[in-house]
Amino acid sequence: MKVIIGISANHNAAESLYCLREAYVVSVREAGGVPLILPALDDVTLVDEYLDICDAFILSGGGDIDPFYWGEVPETGLGEINPLRDSFELMLARRLLLQNTPVLGICRGCQLLSVAAGGKLVQDLATGMSHEQNAPRPYPFHDILIYKETMLARILDSHEARVNSFHHQAVRETGVGMRVSARAPDGTIEAIESMDKNFWLGVQWHPEFLRDEYSRRLFRALIEAVYMTK
Repeated sequence: MKVIIGISANHNAAESLYCLREAYVVSVREAGGVPLILPALDDVTLVDEYLDICDAFILSGGGDIDPFYWGEVPETGLGEINPLRDSFELMLARRLLLQNTPVLGICRGCQLLSVAAGGKLVQDLATGMSHEQNAPRPYPFHDILIYKETMLARILDSHEARVNSFHHQAVRETGVGMRVSARAPDGTIEAIESMDKNFWLGVQWHPEFLRDEYSRRLFRALIEAVYMTK
């Protein structure tokens, strides 16, 4: 049986369209999965239907998350937010917290996993190090340090990697039951993971664009996790 991977789509409210970069679809397909793009709707029953259809999920990258969801007021550096996407993806992630379905959060998706579990974000990074590269998307921009004895270290079989970077929000505090598994040189959290679930992993970079062995391992591990939970 092929593994069906649901991938959350971005939502452009101004033009009434859903969109997703093809790199997500290509990465899932090359890893052996069946990609299924999931549009956001304010409908809890749709979340249940997605859960019935999909074997695992990818929460994709995109814009900023509303700080309302971790009890803060908007700061001046906050970017554009999408209320529908925030509401839908948090509904989905919170439902996934109650079960053991494998989930990979990418960039915004990493942040959303933390918020869904009760964590908090930095609204606008100001560490002196750039996290929004002015370089092609497949270009590795900075190093990360991967903590030993974490799921991420086991998947990548490494304690360091070089990644791309397109964000100005980041995880400040992990949610309940989660831990940090990688950081950038300035201390910014670059990956988080569950301490008790089979595969609940968030990475702050965009592995779908890097196309290196580390990135391929991430997508293969997501699919392999499905077989481990069945």
